[in-house]
Amino acid sequence: LRLSDATRRVPVGELIEIEDKRRMRREEAAELLREVADMLARHNDVELKRGATTVRVHVPDEVDVEVEVELKTDGGELEIELSW
Repeated sequence: LRLSDATRRVPVGELIEIEDKRRMRREEAAELLREVADMLARHNDVELKRGATTVRVHVPDEVDVEVEVELKTDGGELEIELSW
């Protein structure tokens, strides 16, 4: 994992958790998922930018994938999680 604001490398074993939660149109969410999918398919890294901060994560060739769906009377939730 590499976090760059001033391009800082994170030591092995140090936990870094970055959460980006925002409201967007369904089509925008689909575009975000396509961008991440394209990075996974073409590269070993996924790069996410938010303001002045860029997070680059090296993703190995094999990952565990978890898909979770929660439905409620007032809405729902779809989570797609990759871990390694």
